Amino acid sequence: MTTFVITVPGTFLSDINDSACVALERELASRHTDVSESEGVDLLTLNEGGTFSVRLEVDAADRYEAELQAARLVAAALKEAGINEADAPLGPPAVTGIDSEL
Repeated sequence: MTTFVITVPGTFLSDINDSACVALERELASRHTDVSESEGVDLLTLNEGGTFSVRLEVDAADRYEAELQAARLVAAALKEAGINEADAPLGPPAVTGIDSEL
């Protein structure tokens, strides 16, 4: 099993309040661990124009499965944070770091 740091981009199509951002970060906090913290990677980055990036860690056998898992986790976290899926479409996830025990 390999630990991947995955970046999942998205766009908030409506205004997002601070409490929703805090709730989103809380939902994803368990996926921001040793690899990303040691590299100083932010869990959630908000940009002008409503775009955002979530960087989280997943354990998977390969990059394809890691990207799928990350997208599912971010979508579920958005829902749990009270953010409608239609109000925050996600872009394609990308591997931005790998920590392998090989």
